[in-house]
Amino acid sequence: MVTGAAAGIGRSIAERLAQDGFKVAILDVVDGAAEEAAKRIADDGGVTAGFQADVSDRGQVDAALAAARAELGPLSVVVANAAVALQQPFLQMTLEQWNRTLAINLTGTFNVVQSALPDLVAAGWGRVVLISSSSAQRGAPNMAHYAASKGGQLALTKALAMEFGRSGVTVNTVAPSSIDTPSVQKKRDAGQMPSAQEMAKFIPVGRTGTGADIAAAVSYLVADEASYITGQTVSVNGGSFIG
Repeated sequence: MVTGAAAGIGRSIAERLAQDGFKVAILDVVDGAAEEAAKRIADDGGVTAGFQADVSDRGQVDAALAAARAELGPLSVVVANAAVALQQPFLQMTLEQWNRTLAINLTGTFNVVQSALPDLVAAGWGRVVLISSSSAQRGAPNMAHYAASKGGQLALTKALAMEFGRSGVTVNTVAPSSIDTPSVQKKRDAGQMPSAQEMAKFIPVGRTGTGADIAAAVSYLVADEASYITGQTVSVNGGSFIG
């Protein structure tokens, strides 16, 4: 199961896991978007199904997971990717903006993982991957709510890795940075971010990242070969932040 998977990084992860042979349940908040993404992946030979859910609403999450189990079987891999990343100076940030960001990014992760984990524990094998951000590692001006929510994911990763390690479940985080997605392009169009070419000047590998770069890291972490890796943060950023 991949959340926020109708577009962007989540879509790339869903496509890669389908290519790897997983049955993939796609969750997205936009009505009809998950189903459309699932159809396109299925057209390419994947086994997938789409479900609408707002991850901040536990009732919707539980219902979507129940539907996914009924159609595709018990869950074994959970990728918590759904998030919002809004910009707002800290002193102008409203409590509503703060709460909404944490409700989706952090509480939404809690809702999804807690709802799915019984399947993984029962099977004695499972993989949980949280998609965090370099903003949690180095901070981000005008995005304190986002950085805090993503930092919470890093701590949650370590706690769950320790709690469920003997259950055959690994829990890891991927922290992207400088990834080209449709949402990033919207920010460029609005003048909130520099061009990809300008950003690439400050990235050691000389380019911005793609959703496929993040999907490749997830693909490895959910494989049997990664069974001795848990509680870790894999930074996929082209060297733009080393620390």
